[in-house]
Amino acid sequence: MNDSEDILSIALDWHKAGEQVAIATVTSTWGSSPRRPGSRMAITASGRMAGSVSGGCIEGAVAEAAGRSIATGLPQLLDFGVTDERAWEVGLACGGKISVFVEKLVADAPA
Repeated sequence: MNDSEDILSIALDWHKAGEQVAIATVTSTWGSSPRRPGSRMAITASGRMAGSVSGGCIEGAVAEAAGRSIATGLPQLLDFGVTDERAWEVGLACGGKISVFVEKLVADAPA
């Protein structure tokens, strides 16, 4: 089992326990970025988180987006990067760019 599978198992356990859950997945990176494509983070409506998509640089913004996806059911593709003006706001101070797909976890109906 790798890190991404662990996150999916944790997310499914939370979902089975009655939590509303979103999954964030790194879809692409450019330049210096702490996490590679395929890295995942699970977020619940109650504020629980597991995993990482950037090593802490953008997790807060991704968690906010996850809350919106949980509330609306709509997926989102988020792009983060850094400019000189925004280096210390939400962004990647390491100078890279990253795209993250956020979607609400919806379990299949029983067969």
